[in-house]
Amino acid sequence: AMDPQQRLLLEVSHEALERAGQSPEKLKGSKTSIYIGLCFDDYAKYSVSPPTRIDAFSSLGNTRSIAAGRIAYVLGLQGTVMQLDTTCSSSLLGVHLACQSLRNGESDMALAGGVNLILAPEPMIGFCKLKALAVDGRCKTLDAAADGYGRGEGCGIVVLKKLRDAIANHDPILAVIRGSAVNHDGSSNGLTAPNGTAQAAVIRQALENAQVEPQQVQYSETHGTGT
Repeated sequence: AMDPQQRLLLEVSHEALERAGQSPEKLKGSKTSIYIGLCFDDYAKYSVSPPTRIDAFSSLGNTRSIAAGRIAYVLGLQGTVMQLDTTCSSSLLGVHLACQSLRNGESDMALAGGVNLILAPEPMIGFCKLKALAVDGRCKTLDAAADGYGRGEGCGIVVLKKLRDAIANHDPILAVIRGSAVNHDGSSNGLTAPNGTAQAAVIRQALENAQVEPQQVQYSETHGTGT
């Protein structure tokens, strides 16, 4: 009855905590927050059809907000818990909000990430009609042959703490998030089309927040469409 995306989130969250040197059993009652990006609930279309199959488990098992809430429930976490859907940017927005929560003192630790499984044809058909998907299923970002993107499946979770807390606790540190920023394209030449001016502005804001000069950036990862 439960969307397998929820199971994946539970498994990967537990694994992320273990890799971060955090004992899940000792987090009960802690100010640990959860920010989960989740845009599609393909499984629900089949698990509750026909309606006579619906029960209490299928209802909660296919509600997006429960995907984040179930992690907090299983681990006994009492920080902010939020499911986010800003389409392609959902997981990155989760990381941004998690960092803000840590800086504001609302959380002592945070789990941020997202999940996606392609389990129904309808969204794929819709994206094809929109001409958003590459014919060969591959991203050719920033290439003259670019003709859309390829959808992917997976789950990813990062464990976040304030740097001084991680150092004090002798936690393994894989990376430091120096700054982030978020905005919206606003008006452009189409609902799904980028606004270059707005995107340049958010990059400048992120650099300013991180106190990093543009020439110090050595690696850049872009959306699969190249936007």
